[in-house]
Amino acid sequence: MIGARSQDEFVAARRPDWQELDRLLLHDSGSLAKKDGAAISRLAALYRSLCTDLMRARAARYTPDLTAYLDALAARAHAALYGAEPFRLPDIVSFFTRDFPRALRANGRFFAIACALFFLPSLVGIAGALASDEFATHVLPSPVLQGMAQMYSEGLNGRDAGTDTGMAGFYVFNNVGIAFRCFATGVLFGAGSIFFLIYNGLFTGTVVGHVMSVGHGGNIWTFMCSHAPFELTAIVIAGGAGLEMGYALVETRGRTRVGSLRRAAPSIVRQILGAAAMLLIAAGIEGFWSPSGLPPPVKWAASGVFSLLIVLYLALAGRPAQEASR
Repeated sequence: MIGARSQDEFVAARRPDWQELDRLLLHDSGSLAKKDGAAISRLAALYRSLCTDLMRARAARYTPDLTAYLDALAARAHAALYGAEPFRLPDIVSFFTRDFPRALRANGRFFAIACALFFLPSLVGIAGALASDEFATHVLPSPVLQGMAQMYSEGLNGRDAGTDTGMAGFYVFNNVGIAFRCFATGVLFGAGSIFFLIYNGLFTGTVVGHVMSVGHGGNIWTFMCSHAPFELTAIVIAGGAGLEMGYALVETRGRTRVGSLRRAAPSIVRQILGAAAMLLIAAGIEGFWSPSGLPPPVKWAASGVFSLLIVLYLALAGRPAQEASR
């Protein structure tokens, strides 16, 4: 019977396991994801045994000190096994230096498809708008085109600080919205991502081509050149993640669709978080640097540096040293 054993006998018999669990919790205070399977299994087994001990102690009405000790130990073990991961700066650094670029390279084929779906329609939009005003009005309403042309009719002379801050917030909202649509609609077996990549590419190219056709091409290209490497790359990364999500729903490899999507989720989430960070950088540049009165050569030089850094980062970050040196 439960009450047949005295508290001293109970404690003497079970104390070694409690002490072992306590040592594990003190020694393995870091993320359990970094521990091997044997350590996690042992911790889980000790936790289950402790829960049983706690129920026995309460049923036998042992002293409050003992039940409080067991209760606190159980809470610590539960938090270690099932609690949310703490937010650590090294994890953020590891994400940007390793996890994000690796996830993007692993999704390289969908990223390449997304680039084609976005940039080829952009070129079509530029060429079509330069060749024919009628083409541009078939893509966008005339008032929108006229407004864009008016916006870039004057040189870039800078804005006041309040306007820059407000526009930066607008750019965050607008760009994240575009990227989110390119990604989230991938749940429609990839069809939504394909549509929004083509649509946004054609939209962007048509605007640029129309502004060039009315003689303000230098202004719009100088305005875009610095933030576009971050913004457009982030949009196609989001679109590629959407394509990966759609593919996971089509090619399940014997799993259920939910199981297949769960398997692809870590890679998809890493890409989306990385794209979001790039969009924030783009919004800051677009809000404060792009409209400034700095000489165009300075902005184009910055654009070249940004583009080179992005290519090197996405291609090389997170690779083993010996692989990156090949």
